[in-house]
Amino acid sequence: MKPLMTVCLMSLTACGDDPSTLISKDQIVDDGIPVALTDSSGDAARGEVVFADRDQGHCVLCHVVEGLQTPFQGNVGPDLSAIGNRLTDAQLRLRIVDYQIVLPGALMPSYYRKHALYQVQRDYDEATILTAQQVEDLVAYLGQLEMDKPNDG
Repeated sequence: MKPLMTVCLMSLTACGDDPSTLISKDQIVDDGIPVALTDSSGDAARGEVVFADRDQGHCVLCHVVEGLQTPFQGNVGPDLSAIGNRLTDAQLRLRIVDYQIVLPGALMPSYYRKHALYQVQRDYDEATILTAQQVEDLVAYLGQLEMDKPNDG
């Protein structure tokens, strides 16, 4: 019985991270990814386009941002108008990359994941929805969305 258990444990240990995983477990700290995915910093203007554009992130399908000049914003996901007040860039990055890590079973797509996907059209199999740079642009855009904080005094 002991040799069988040893073989099972060894095979589980050997599995480790899936080689097709773009983000390794050691990149995640608490509930965020603190290090950017690219050497180029994100651009908020490009991130706004990613957020609204149907052929990119199309985040407006589920979310709303007050003041964004895009019609038919969604109400399935939370209002992101002041998300920069609530989440750090690291937290935003993880939620965009793969929200399933934060909340397993969530409806939000994993925008920077290409492993363990289901019901994906053949042309998009083994592809991410967004590039690493688009993720960083989206982090820059969302991170600057802050409502005015009341003055103390």
